[in-house]
Amino acid sequence: MTDGAVGMEAQGIAVAEAIGLPFTLKRVRPKGAMRLLPTPLQILVPPKARLRAVAANESLEPPWPRIVISIGRRSVPMALAVKRLSGAYALHIQNPKVPARLFDLVAAPVHDNFEGPNVITTFGAVHGVTPERLAEAGKSFAPRIADLPHPRVAVLLGGESQAFSFPPEVATGFGAKLAILARETGGSLLVTPSRRTRPETLDALTKAIGGVPHFVWDGTGDNPYFAFLSLADAIVVTEDSVNMVTEAAGTGKPVYVQALPGRSTRLTRFHALMGERGATRPFEGRLESWSYAPVNDTKMVASAIRRALGLETKA
Repeated sequence: MTDGAVGMEAQGIAVAEAIGLPFTLKRVRPKGAMRLLPTPLQILVPPKARLRAVAANESLEPPWPRIVISIGRRSVPMALAVKRLSGAYALHIQNPKVPARLFDLVAAPVHDNFEGPNVITTFGAVHGVTPERLAEAGKSFAPRIADLPHPRVAVLLGGESQAFSFPPEVATGFGAKLAILARETGGSLLVTPSRRTRPETLDALTKAIGGVPHFVWDGTGDNPYFAFLSLADAIVVTEDSVNMVTEAAGTGKPVYVQALPGRSTRLTRFHALMGERGATRPFEGRLESWSYAPVNDTKMVASAIRRALGLETKA
């Protein structure tokens, strides 16, 4: 259950897939007067009335699920309403901004500083980057970039957020730095934007790397995001996205973080932890080689759920 944000959706799906039970995706948002209430007040509304005040892609009614996974604070009141009405096991991913005891389990990243007896602390975001998924994505896409030389550098672009901006002039400077790197190493660039990347920002970066071997996803067809993670020798990610940085670190490959205008105390803490773990380094226009254990706590969260549901025994 999510509010439709792509990054959050991906985290919930990753955990659901790792649990291994059939699942459906519910995109929910409060409507009417409910939208005016903050989450701590929404959860005081009786569960049935709460669900009547929801716009959803699918109805929220019986038959109820065995487990409800919510992510993002806007999904919290609806997930808790379903739990109250059905007795379903409830997992929330990230800091729910309400007491953890309202859920059966909370999986919150360490940089959220959210603790409790029923809280599992994850390193970064949970995600669906696995060796099998990367191998499959890379195999199908490899012929399209067969002529691009190594080292191949995947460039994962974020965009505008509450804390950061990514204007065209910043993209021009970033692109120039990437172009110098490609020339000096004899390599190539694999660039993919996100939904938050402004078209003019992508255009500016594309122009800046025009003189070196590259592939820029133009938004048509499926996003080769996982293929790029698979086929790259190193990865550069803009600093605005916890999801993308953690997914990149799920490969075990060198991951560089490109700074953007803006600041977030929470993300500063996240990047410091990723650096201390040895997964990431600031992008300074050069390539280095290092190794670390891939970052992925999704199976840990899924195993806790499976044990709670009696699907596996504790080792």
